Amino acid sequence: MSQFNTISVLGLGYIGLPTATVFAQHGLNVIGVDVNKHAVDTINQGKIHIVEPDLDIAVHQCVENGKLRATLKPETADAFLIAVPTPFKGDDYEPDLSYIEAASNAIAPVLKKGDLVILESTSPVGATEQMAEWLAQARPDLTFPQQTGEDSDIRIAHCPERVLPGHVMRELIENDRIIGGMTQKCSAQAVALYKNFVKGDCIVTNSRTAEMCKLTENSFRDVNIAFANELSIICDRLDINVWELISLANRHPRVNILQPGCGVGGHCIAVDPWFIVNKTPDLAKLIHTARLVNDGKPEWVISQVNNAVVEILQQNPTRSVSDLKIACLGLAFKPDIDDLRESPAVKITEKLAEKYQGQVIAVEPNVEVLPIKLANKDIQLGKLENTLEIADVIVLLVDHKEFKVSNNISENIKVIDTKGIL
Repeated sequence: MSQFNTISVLGLGYIGLPTATVFAQHGLNVIGVDVNKHAVDTINQGKIHIVEPDLDIAVHQCVENGKLRATLKPETADAFLIAVPTPFKGDDYEPDLSYIEAASNAIAPVLKKGDLVILESTSPVGATEQMAEWLAQARPDLTFPQQTGEDSDIRIAHCPERVLPGHVMRELIENDRIIGGMTQKCSAQAVALYKNFVKGDCIVTNSRTAEMCKLTENSFRDVNIAFANELSIICDRLDINVWELISLANRHPRVNILQPGCGVGGHCIAVDPWFIVNKTPDLAKLIHTARLVNDGKPEWVISQVNNAVVEILQQNPTRSVSDLKIACLGLAFKPDIDDLRESPAVKITEKLAEKYQGQVIAVEPNVEVLPIKLANKDIQLGKLENTLEIADVIVLLVDHKEFKVSNNISENIKVIDTKGIL
């Protein structure tokens, strides 16, 4: 029998809601908390406000059997998991911990001796200790790990998520979990909580190492993607097929180059390395350079589109820029999902629409309506077959399975293929 009867999950987004649901599936009473009333009302109806395979059925079952409910304000529980956003402040990539601070202040009044507080949000090094300080300031009647060590009233740990969108419900259970407690007892209690459903190993470390581990994992991927993206730009200059080059290089037994794309998106890889750079700007030189390479790739793609437009006009003197149609295939930050967060494809489409007003058609088979910022740019949401018939320039940005249609593309169409599938 679990030592935890009721747990509370703060932040019911792409990570918080699946996590809350999996705990509920494994017999715990779960109270989900979110400031978004629409999200709370939707969940309490047994429905979901995000897209994730298998999540809708699981939420419906857990709400129906009374194991999961959502509220706007925290209530008493035995463990609190904080899964709120950690965005940037302005344009200088400084981490914004205000959501974590707000969550800390929200749960502080209902904390009691023996409770466990876990920060799941991807965070800069030291954020867990900062959270503990905020809680201690709000509840001077309780003791915390930074004050009394192993004998603290409240246990605190950092346990970052490391799941793949589209596979979250499975990976939450199967993946290894990093458990970074502020003390050994904090770690032990966190392991006991996650072992309610985690089949992978729960590996114990301290909170700072756990924070850095998540940042390191995504920075490693970012650096490797940057290498592939830089190769693609070099190969274009040297008139070399980068896809063939990578395939040949990867035949070396100790080489595994990733595939280039139009940039890097999502809420992790495009964000987390900046937390390291912000903390140690004089030391994180390679990580910083990789970020600049990947953030610069969308501008390179746009320049390729501009060059294609010039070529069309040179080859067809009777045509004008204003009657050309540019098709952007894909808006999501990775294949076969609907998640547009931090997507370089969105940025490219938006920038092209600013220059070629009323001429850009977006094809994204995983969404039914365009986000407001794109709709306001006079961008059409088109169907693939119809768009291929009228496009003068095709910009393939995401390798969705629907886009492997090279036989349907006229030889007269200029193609900028950032994923190598056309």
